[in-house]
Amino acid sequence: MQPDVSFVIAAYNAGATLDRAIAGAMAQRDVSVEIIVVDDRSSDRTLDVARAYPEDIVKIVALPANRGPGGARNAGLDLARGRWVAVLDSDDAVLPGRLAAMIARAEKAGAEIAVDNVQVVREDGTPDDIMFPASYLEALGEISLAGYIAGNVVFESRFNLGYLKPIFLRRFLDENRLRYDETLRIGEDYILLASALAKGGRCVVEPTTGYVYHIRTGSISRVLELHHVEAMAKADAAFAAAHSMDDSARTAFARRSRSLRKAASFLSLVQHIKARAPLKAIRTALSDPAAVRHMGMPIAVRLRRVAAQFAVGAGR
Repeated sequence: MQPDVSFVIAAYNAGATLDRAIAGAMAQRDVSVEIIVVDDRSSDRTLDVARAYPEDIVKIVALPANRGPGGARNAGLDLARGRWVAVLDSDDAVLPGRLAAMIARAEKAGAEIAVDNVQVVREDGTPDDIMFPASYLEALGEISLAGYIAGNVVFESRFNLGYLKPIFLRRFLDENRLRYDETLRIGEDYILLASALAKGGRCVVEPTTGYVYHIRTGSISRVLELHHVEAMAKADAAFAAAHSMDDSARTAFARRSRSLRKAASFLSLVQHIKARAPLKAIRTALSDPAAVRHMGMPIAVRLRRVAAQFAVGAGR
């Protein structure tokens, strides 16, 4: 029988957290699931953890070479048999009623995509905030392409719509040849959902909380570097070339593009200060004052600390 949902779990050195992700997928109520774990050439015990489960419960794909998060997820999507597919990060979890609620809302609306709210958990295991106020998601109802792009402007908020973890009707992904961009290490989720919306997919919002996002020090999604932003800008340019957008989407896209340019300048400034190259840092600041304005953003705490260390070193 075809399962209702295929969970795709891309795992790289996830031996310490993979059990939690698999347990959440197995505990789903009122839907049938298949679980696909794709080991992205881990160097720890990730494969041993996955292989401890019976093969009829957890299917394992061991990649011969590291393909990154997008490539590992694509390998799982290519094997998925479920009517719906749900991507689950190997260090996160899902609550038992999540998929039933999302599928019910999507099928009632005739939508191909659904998202829900996210619980944030600190590294010490204590719950933090719910990512979005339930009232906001209830009022939102559905996410358009323009709204999604506008909700992914870099550095303007602690969390943006790019953190949402959608489920997709698998047939829709396959018919439109939609897969993750394997060149991206950050932002691959954004491009896939934006592409699905540009292809005419409808995305409904389930306001209840079903996905549990665990903050982890050193997680690639929490450490934004210049080369990540440059890759995101390149992917955005390819997206604009491949898809048509209405006026509101084009306006949002232009705003996001400006934010990526500002972010690139800011992170270039960070690199110059870390490299103790004050003249280059000054030139960057003078050429793009927006880079300096990012000093007020949360990520700029790192820059202030680096700058303070530089000042101490210079005084010795």
